[in-house]
Amino acid sequence: MEKTVIPSTISYNAAISACDTELQWHLALSLLSSMCGMGISANKISYSAAISACSKGGQWQLALSFLRSMTEVSLMPNEISYSGAISACAKAVQWQLALSLLLRTMPDMRVVQDEITYNAAISACEKSGHLQLALNLLSLMHEKRVVPNEMTYSAAITACGKAGQWQLALNLLDLMPEVMVVPSEITYNSAISACGKGGQWELALNLLSLMPEARVVPDRMTFSAAINACEKGGKWQLALNLLSLMPEAMVVPDELAYSAAISACGKSSQWQLAMNLLSLMPETRVVPDEIIYNAAISACEKGDKWELALNLLRLMPEARLVPDEMAYSAAVSACEKGGQWELALDLLILMPEASVVPNVITFSAAISACGKGGQWQSALTLLILMHEARVVPNEITYTAVISACEKYGQWAVTVSLLGKQSVEALHILIEVRRQKLERTLVLQTAGIMHQMSAD
Repeated sequence: MEKTVIPSTISYNAAISACDTELQWHLALSLLSSMCGMGISANKISYSAAISACSKGGQWQLALSFLRSMTEVSLMPNEISYSGAISACAKAVQWQLALSLLLRTMPDMRVVQDEITYNAAISACEKSGHLQLALNLLSLMHEKRVVPNEMTYSAAITACGKAGQWQLALNLLDLMPEVMVVPSEITYNSAISACGKGGQWELALNLLSLMPEARVVPDRMTFSAAINACEKGGKWQLALNLLSLMPEAMVVPDELAYSAAISACGKSSQWQLAMNLLSLMPETRVVPDEIIYNAAISACEKGDKWELALNLLRLMPEARLVPDEMAYSAAVSACEKGGQWELALDLLILMPEASVVPNVITFSAAISACGKGGQWQSALTLLILMHEARVVPNEITYTAVISACEKYGQWAVTVSLLGKQSVEALHILIEVRRQKLERTLVLQTAGIMHQMSAD
């Protein structure tokens, strides 16, 4: 006769802890609930594991709810419980709550703050773009004699990168050996990314070259960050070189690496190379995603290849990808550059049907396309539709409308309509008119001078 195995607190805790993916948080809650139903006592580990599962599943409200529930059942949360809750707040960009838990609730509850809780709070500041708060927490760790680790510095360096403070990022990286913290590939990745965002592609590549000396092995994120730095610096040859070096370094290129390389080619009008990279992806078993298609469509747009841009847009649904406003904007711009105003309007009309909301870039490109095609009435109609769609026109939009009307002598209509739009529109209208008069005067003066010299 087989013995019945009775679940215990330990077995339930192990099961809840195993729910460590973002899709399993509901299973963790079900397990915790069934413990109560079976009369099995949940302890700190049970709740902490459930809080962690909620954090990974993006359920920050539930994570905080479980944290509060612990005191209600006479369980005192520990640093593990709080780190899970703070991490949940960080992922949801709830930085105020994260800091409140770390700096107020934990001291009030006499729970010791460790490097994990500080790391989670610094990450919350990083994700919300609060660099100074992140640096203040790093400084506070030294005051409280909490030893930072590589994750601490990685989060702080990432915060520097987001704020465009690449110098600070490099200073933190240089500081690490002095405080006996060994930089990891994650730290280097953050620093390379910070340099890339700051337009310092040379420094980004220098960091990559220093990694072997530091006995740190570059990974996919390292190469992707370096390629991205080259893309932002307009160095498409270097971007392609790095992509080709990845297999030699035993690193398989991923979507991020390809999208950065394709974008680098596109920005330098190397649309053929961009398309070649896209065609090579199946051979490396990398499936193109929306970002890659957007980069490829943009490359075609910059290369004045509107037919290819539209073809890529049509291929996206076949690849089970949903075109977004970036894809449509690039395609509309491609049509505008190719003088295809009718196709530009067709795409604009299709966007709401595809559940994509046109933005100011899309409208501006379509208006410009209409202007180039002699459709000034359509250009004005699109401007009216923008306001109905609550899309705020910018200087590019107004300039495109004015240019469309100016070509066909529709100044009265333009002044009447734009006068109802905004003061900014009228200022642009006046500036365009002033520039036109200056050009006319220059041409007239040149003609008179030429005639006088001839006489």
